[in-house]
Amino acid sequence: MGLEERKRKKQNKKRNRFIFRSIILAVLIGAVIFAVVQNLQSDKIIYEVGDDAPDFQLEQINKYNENETIRLSDLEGKGVMLNFWGTWCKPCEEEMPYMEKLYPKYKERGVEIVAVSLDSTELVVHRFIDKYDLTFPIPHDKDSQVRDLYKVGPIPSTVFIDPQGKIVEVVNGALTLERLDGYLQEITPK
Repeated sequence: MGLEERKRKKQNKKRNRFIFRSIILAVLIGAVIFAVVQNLQSDKIIYEVGDDAPDFQLEQINKYNENETIRLSDLEGKGVMLNFWGTWCKPCEEEMPYMEKLYPKYKERGVEIVAVSLDSTELVVHRFIDKYDLTFPIPHDKDSQVRDLYKVGPIPSTVFIDPQGKIVEVVNGALTLERLDGYLQEITPK
């Protein structure tokens, strides 16, 4: 094999490597562009006061409540307090006794308190339920599907929904007993 032939083979290898690398780079750039476009087109709807509350279904984990699953549309005709919380959240823990205190009174009046747990495991939620003797429905949103649907940021966050399924109020942060009582009166069926 002569010197010229080696040079030609070396140039061919370089050219083939360059072509291969260019193709890989083009595929990667295409994947990045696709990901950016898909992300920009994803659901960006933020639900506000006056909007219909989006429906969802979650497994209910509170053994003190008879419902196995919670579907928002099944609660039509009732006022709904939809609370997003976690056992690690101190403000969430502080408002739970208020919710339990008002639950029997407002349940009789047609209001349902649904406290959506954002914890990763059910075990810690069961301990929390037992600690506070919570009787209202507590569905477990382990995959954050409902949290993402409602675009929940800080917790606790609470969405108050009237009997017609419209969002009446969105509250980010803990509620006092008095504020909670006021919002529950607002969504009580007439």
